[in-house]
Amino acid sequence: MRCLKCQNSAVITLQHGALCRNHFLSYFEEKVFKTIQKYQMISRDDRICIATSGGKDSLTVLYLTRKYLEKNNIPKETLLALAIDEGIDNYRQTTLEDLKKFCQEHDVPLQIVSNKEEFGHTLDEAYPIVNKDSNKKPCNICGVWRRYLLNKHARKHGATKVVTGHNLDDEAQAVIMNIFKANTKLSANLGPVSGVKEHDLFVQRVKPLYFCSEKETRLYTVLMEFQVDFTECPYASEGFRAHVRDMLNDFEHKYKGTKQGIINSFLAILPLLKEQAQEYGEIKRCVKCEEPANNEICNACKIKEALQHG
Repeated sequence: MRCLKCQNSAVITLQHGALCRNHFLSYFEEKVFKTIQKYQMISRDDRICIATSGGKDSLTVLYLTRKYLEKNNIPKETLLALAIDEGIDNYRQTTLEDLKKFCQEHDVPLQIVSNKEEFGHTLDEAYPIVNKDSNKKPCNICGVWRRYLLNKHARKHGATKVVTGHNLDDEAQAVIMNIFKANTKLSANLGPVSGVKEHDLFVQRVKPLYFCSEKETRLYTVLMEFQVDFTECPYASEGFRAHVRDMLNDFEHKYKGTKQGIINSFLAILPLLKEQAQEYGEIKRCVKCEEPANNEICNACKIKEALQHG
């Protein structure tokens, strides 16, 4: 294959043609920067917290967010990388070591918050206890605690934006999962900029990789020679998302553009979903931890209670 722009050897074939290394890197970075600008994800006055793990998506979004700030002469002194150590043996420690090195190389301060310190249990310890009565999957527990800790500690840092590494594949999966489970209310919180309306208890989440496929992101990290462990979380195969992911990958293989089509269709109806979501109840404060909750007790504290009674 030859690059459609310069006739050098291509490294990837996209819907609009093949690209060489240099033209792919330019294409990818330009797409990310245009997404940030189109959806006004970052302004000069923002204090930015980047949700990181050491995986390909989080390292990519960390690197490109920092590059975007430099490119636009936006102060980067308030930039913080925030990682959650769930406590998953033979997995998270490796990615965190990669993350520490990456942050040192690129002069980004890093804060690591652990489930063990916050909730008294690692995910490995919590899952068997909670699962006895609730039949919850490890991804359910992990997702609740991760969102809780990211929001709590980003707010403590004074962040006005949390940048996440969600890519196009992640978002297409989330859209389909919510359709299958009739979670209309949750769907309203999706999109390049998360949330229905601003709230003092929530730090707004933004997704610069929203239009970048997993394949593109993986190639970017390889070409940039980021030190990344591509090993999947050992719990990932147990979750509902894994089945949806495999289904969409199969569709994408047979019908190119399936995932992009899902995202385009979803963005067309997202304003309507957000308008309907305005009718839902007000956000409360959890009576136990005072973090935001839909009910008297937040989901993170409910899991913590289950552990205490387990």
